[in-house]
Amino acid sequence: MSAWTWRFEKADGTEVEPAVAPDEFTTQGDAESWIGEYWKELLAGGADQVHLFEDTTKIYGPMSLHAETEAEPESGAKTDA
Repeated sequence: MSAWTWRFEKADGTEVEPAVAPDEFTTQGDAESWIGEYWKELLAGGADQVHLFEDTTKIYGPMSLHAETEAEPESGAKTDA
């Protein structure tokens, strides 16, 4: 049986401890439901992005925890004005 886990990071990729301890997930859907429920607490606790793993295989990430409505430049389009 696979184990689905999240890696929590700052925007620069530094791993951080999550503000809410994740459960152990047996399906991708369970893991994604959990992140959907707790992303605001995780963001407030210092995590900016997450990666999803199935055992040791990265499925996707980084995925930002910041709301899409926030004004964030597209990657590669950052400017120092």
